[in-house]
Amino acid sequence: MLFTSVDDVTARLAETGYLASPAVATTVFLADRLGKPLLVEGPAGVGKTELAKAVAQVGEARLIRLQCYEGVDESRALYEWNHAKQLLRISAGRDETWDETRTDIFSEEFLLPRPLLTAIRGDDPKVLLIDETDKADVEVEGLLLEVLSDFQVTVPELGTVTATRRPFVVLTSNASRELSEALRRRCLFLHIGFPDEELERRIVRLKVPGLDAALTESVVRVVGALREMDLRKVPSVAETIDWARTLLALGADTLDETVVRDSLGVILKHQDDVLKAAAKLDLDSL
Repeated sequence: MLFTSVDDVTARLAETGYLASPAVATTVFLADRLGKPLLVEGPAGVGKTELAKAVAQVGEARLIRLQCYEGVDESRALYEWNHAKQLLRISAGRDETWDETRTDIFSEEFLLPRPLLTAIRGDDPKVLLIDETDKADVEVEGLLLEVLSDFQVTVPELGTVTATRRPFVVLTSNASRELSEALRRRCLFLHIGFPDEELERRIVRLKVPGLDAALTESVVRVVGALREMDLRKVPSVAETIDWARTLLALGADTLDETVVRDSLGVILKHQDDVLKAAAKLDLDSL
């Protein structure tokens, strides 16, 4: 077990620079105590991936990351054989029988473990991060179900590899597509949305300590107002931090129309969003 209580989660994650809300701390504690994978959904930039990194840092565990994308398959997620090395071995043993060669080339020396297999081998502590699960093809979910159900993998040529020490598993999703109910049932679910103003102020003060309190307050309020607008991509916590660092680099003392207009491209990523925000944002009312 990594954590002794919910308060222990909050305190130890804070030591790594991750400020967890009560809901986040409680769900992380339960995932650790129950030994279940943690499925974290929410918009991009709210700290889903950073949560896995923070847990790994707290537990002094190795972070193993499977970055999902369209087309990722078993060979990229689980394991594959080093075919070039196998061919060299076959060429070098031309006088051997096939049975002798086969026994050799399908051994550990020629195996290339990928993230899922790596995560369940060995006794060292690990955190398995399956990032942006919703970007993978549906077929990959079947592979995840097999691994996450029993924490074992069968390599036909070598046998079944069973975890002697289960990793702490975090799956993240931006909800670009619906994940299967079977996968959801095997996980504890956590939704991380945009933080409230108080938590976001604490995050900015932690990540950008050189920014004064008044400007931090203004930054958080303006970002909150932008999130209320009908934008293609509203700013997330990552953009809030980037904007705070930008204002610090510019030496800005206050948020006036000129500073906001010149730096909107840091927090908004589409020109129509920038134009809409410039037209509708009323700094005097914030």
